[in-house]
Amino acid sequence: MGKSGSPSKVRAGGAARSAETRRLLVEAAIRTLKEVGYAGASARAIAERAGSNQGLIFYHFGSVANLLLAALDAVSNERLAHYGASIDQAGSLVELVDAATGIFREDLDAGYVTVLVEMIAGASATPGLGPEVAARIGPWTDFAQRAIDDALRDSPLGSVLPSRDVAYGIVALYLGLEMLSHLDGDRAPSLALFAHATRLAGLFAPMKEST
Repeated sequence: MGKSGSPSKVRAGGAARSAETRRLLVEAAIRTLKEVGYAGASARAIAERAGSNQGLIFYHFGSVANLLLAALDAVSNERLAHYGASIDQAGSLVELVDAATGIFREDLDAGYVTVLVEMIAGASATPGLGPEVAARIGPWTDFAQRAIDDALRDSPLGSVLPSRDVAYGIVALYLGLEMLSHLDGDRAPSLALFAHATRLAGLFAPMKEST
């Protein structure tokens, strides 16, 4: 029990330090996944990058897997916010594909999607991790579906294409392209597909204008 008259701001300061420790651990977990993958994301590897004690990982997150999920949440939330800002500026299907191409380049350069890909890879080796990772892919599919619905709202395709299925396919394709580009270091084939998608989107533009 604290003594009478103890300053109340001590608890607030402790909460702030706790939040800062959690932030540093999450950032270190993100770097670890990018640099050495899920297989190398041990408590020791993460703690070294955070300049922290391994015990703090278990104190704040309970397990390394929970910390890695928190890292995935942080990356997903940041990227989805960025995706939304980029897509909102697209006024046509062509501009939407162009925005997606730019986002893909950014994600390759910064290794953002690598975090998710590594977590998917790790799900096969860690019991209970698969459903948690799958649940975190849901918002990506939701986002893709909204973007498709907005882009095709005034197009005849909007009433024909099952946007949820298309969105699922886009997310799967996006992750697969990132994974292949990461494996062989050659992004040219993936970017070529985006170029083809841009030309295909251009073919639909006249259809939209004529409605």
